[in-house]
Amino acid sequence: MYDRILLPTDGSEEIEPVIEHAVELAAHHDATLHALYVLDTASLNSLPMETSWDTISSILEEEGTAALDVIEAYADEVAVERKIVEGSPSRRIVQYAEDEGMDLIVMGTHGRGGIDRLLLGSVAERVVRTSSVPVLTVRVGGQ
Repeated sequence: MYDRILLPTDGSEEIEPVIEHAVELAAHHDATLHALYVLDTASLNSLPMETSWDTISSILEEEGTAALDVIEAYADEVAVERKIVEGSPSRRIVQYAEDEGMDLIVMGTHGRGGIDRLLLGSVAERVVRTSSVPVLTVRVGGQ
């Protein structure tokens, strides 16, 4: 049923249960797990002009690599393809899933509601609303 599963990560420690769930699904279906880290370049627009893009980019690349390393460590018996891309996280996740023919997206959600959701928005919510690929959300953060 699932041959290609997309697991976007933000590198947070809270994502551990999401990784475990995606790895179990991939193992059960003998699927390839696609680990994706999006460098959120949109959030960098508020940085002072004197900030060096090369320095920031390098730091973000290191964070992305470390986040993908964690996924690979969990997925020792599952094939993993790694990718780091730049852009708006929700748009790039949906674009990657559709362009690469994913069968499922597995991602975390904080389960926020009310004013928190309105103020903070939700990458997971935007992915669910815009993706033509099915999305499985796993609640993280103990809420």
